[in-house]
Amino acid sequence: MFTGIVTDIGEIESLTPTAQGQLHRLRIACHYDRATIADGASIANNGVCLTVVQSGIANGKTWFEVDAAAETLALTTAKGWKAGTRLNLERALKIGDELGGHIVAGHVDGIATIVSREDLPDMARFTLKTTRELARFIAPKGSVTLDGVSLTINTVEDVTFSVLIIPHTLEVTTLSSWQAGTEVNIEVDLMARYAARLTDMK
Repeated sequence: MFTGIVTDIGEIESLTPTAQGQLHRLRIACHYDRATIADGASIANNGVCLTVVQSGIANGKTWFEVDAAAETLALTTAKGWKAGTRLNLERALKIGDELGGHIVAGHVDGIATIVSREDLPDMARFTLKTTRELARFIAPKGSVTLDGVSLTINTVEDVTFSVLIIPHTLEVTTLSSWQAGTEVNIEVDLMARYAARLTDMK
């Protein structure tokens, strides 16, 4: 489990397709302490929970490797990742950690597309479009995870919604690079999903 509070920005150093293109081995450089990364650990990469299979240090920088399987490549923006792609990283939540965002599973539901960007004094407003299936879980003042970042939904209209991004978030995540047409990973709020399920069962 995660909280949607990004703790580092990693960069893909290499991407090696294996298993007839059904699996990609990624090596990601980061600023985490190598001693704290265990094989089998979970790290969210742009909101995608991936399992560390190996880690080490090269040129004074920590790296870790993960495998992105066929389903991940099909359902998330991982299919477009390449060497040099920057990723929002978050380590798995520990018992007793501060829950600064909201409960995030790291199981991406799909892809949302940036419709427009509006730069405002000290912040930016992004309008995004998602699928009708996921739009039913999007509500004003509710939570959503975009590229691994926990955000509060500002406005909703049909299958589009907007979020306001404060300067700190723009500075410590990759969101500052978003433009119209950018595709991002979206994970809807678990509580919204459970509430909808309960309603469907009545």
